[in-house]
Formats: sequence, structure tokens, C-alpha cells
Amino acid sequence: MNAYDEYMRGIVQPMRQELVDAGFTELTTPDEVNEFMATAKGVSLVVINSVCGCAAGLARPAVRNAIGEVKPDHLVTVFAGQDREATETMRAFFDEVPPSSPSIAVLRDGQLEYFIPRDQIEGHPVEQITDHLAGVLKQACDQ
Repeated sequence: MNAYDEYMRGIVQPMRQELVDAGFTELTTPDEVNEFMATAKGVSLVVINSVCGCAAGLARPAVRNAIGEVKPDHLVTVFAGQDREATETMRAFFDEVPPSSPSIAVLRDGQLEYFIPRDQIEGHPVEQITDHLAGVLKQACDQ
């Protein structure tokens, strides 16, 4: 690992930890993503995390708030720009939507049910994003 990569890992660690502390499992390699997707049954919430301000101030807080109301079967995250191969592998499972980070995917048995791209996060109040995601999760988890 070069000095830049090491520096960036240290910078993003609190951004990673925020979701891990909320119960998310980080998937950092393509193998981890493929293994998860091969075995994920039920409803999965996938957060494509990033270093941008809308991830820090909107996406991560909204996700933490929403899962306080409705918790799906699985909580996983990949980190765009950091774990590139893992992120590309995850995105390949819902390649019908353009790459976007941060973004939030709701899957059922590994199949995309709902996707919230960056443009539905950036510029929106955290409460609106929380309510949107909580509504999606409630509907998905009640099926």
C-alpha cells in the first residue's frame, strides 16, 4: 500500500465505522460481495458509502435513522472510491441503474427491489431521506 492509500484509509475509517457501529457488515473484496450475494435471503439493505458531504450529512444519518424504525434481514456496505473492486462487483448485481455514490439499494433474495441514487439524497433534508427509506423498508419487510 502506498502512502496516499494509507493516508486515505485513515481518513475514511470514521466514515466506515459509522455504518459498522450501526450494524452493517463491510464488504471490502469482490469475493466477500459474491459470497454475500450468493447466500443473502430475505431483505438486504446495501449502502454504497462515499467520502462526500452528502454521504456524511445525509445518507449515513438517514440510513441509521431508518433502520431504527424498520430493520431488514441484512445490512451491508461497500465503499466507493476505496474498495473499488468490491463496489464494482456489488454494482454489477444491479447494473440496470447507473453507478451513483452515495446510494442505497434494497434487495430481496439478491434481486434489486428499490434504488435511491445520489440525486435523491443530495440536496434533500435528512428527515425526508429517512422517511423515504423507512417507507421502502417497511413495504419490503412486510411482504
